[in-house]
Amino acid sequence: MDWSKLATHIVLLALVIIWTLPTVGLLVSSVRDKDQLTVSGWWSALTTTQRTGGGRTLAADAQVLENGVYVISGNLLSEDEQGRTLSAYGLTNNTFGDNPVGTSVAPKEGGELTVNADGSYTWVSETEFDFKRGQRVLYTAQIPPRFTLDNYREVLTSEGIDRSFINSFTVTIPATIIPILIAAFAAYALAWMQFPGRGYLVAIVVGLLVVPLQMSLIPILQLYNGVAPMLGVEAKSYLGIWLAHTGFGLPLAIYLLRNYMAGLPKEIMESARMDGASHFKIFTTMVLPLSFPALASFAIFQFLWVWNDLLVATVFLGVGDNELVLTGRLRELIGSRGDNWEILTSGAFISIIVPLIVFFSLQRYFVRGLLAGSVK
Repeated sequence: MDWSKLATHIVLLALVIIWTLPTVGLLVSSVRDKDQLTVSGWWSALTTTQRTGGGRTLAADAQVLENGVYVISGNLLSEDEQGRTLSAYGLTNNTFGDNPVGTSVAPKEGGELTVNADGSYTWVSETEFDFKRGQRVLYTAQIPPRFTLDNYREVLTSEGIDRSFINSFTVTIPATIIPILIAAFAAYALAWMQFPGRGYLVAIVVGLLVVPLQMSLIPILQLYNGVAPMLGVEAKSYLGIWLAHTGFGLPLAIYLLRNYMAGLPKEIMESARMDGASHFKIFTTMVLPLSFPALASFAIFQFLWVWNDLLVATVFLGVGDNELVLTGRLRELIGSRGDNWEILTSGAFISIIVPLIVFFSLQRYFVRGLLAGSVK
């Protein structure tokens, strides 16, 4: 037995589990009942949970005379609570688990009260009831697992969610295409054109990869706000966020594409030059088609980053209803306290539908382009 191969498989399996387990938990949580979601973790979604609750009987005006006794009957559970199975009940906070369902207790108003497992109750008395408010009953209930799509309906039917989808597409598509176009020309120049300072430019591009976005965000915003009025452009507009995402994405794009193009066969370039082809002709007819895996790799990176972005969109686009992107809209739905877990989980899966489509459409090029742009 090859123990090293077995160990490698075990490590890979462990990594797959570590990466997929949170996603599975998020998916399970997104289809759980919101009341159950707040009291138990997703790993207990298939188990029956125990909760305490309470209800109130009907008042004396609901009594009827049956066979010489006065009877008040009803159900302690509301419509939303139907399906719970009561196991015990009581009339005070200290006794809510002392009386098994099916047994009777004697309230202070008189008579005998019996509560059943389905929440129904019967209160009988030989004398007429005379009270204005029903008896408070506390119980312990077994709640079966419940799955629903109400969380998704709540998100999808929220006001402005359709407009936010359109805004996200309006931001993401140009912010993905523009840096690819610019980076492709720059990468070819740095890979195959000879000019003074080319090595320094490559070093600068590599250095820009480690510059934190948060550090450069405000200076770029101030620069853009100073230039935009001179060009007759609004300070917060789609143009501004396109340029911002282009600037933040260019270093990685140029780095990946330059390394990939530099690894292309030199003989092809030399034969094309001998046939009289210009750099532009070589770039458009030979280099671009051969570089499609690298272009697809960066397109996936850029699309995912821009689609899930909130910080840059808030700074350069604003938070108005007509400008709010999908991530911003979901933040508004969650609220300032962030305690709406059902909105958070279902909204997360709604927001990743489009990135998943993009990834699986280009995934066959992803690894090939990424490795070629990073290793060669």
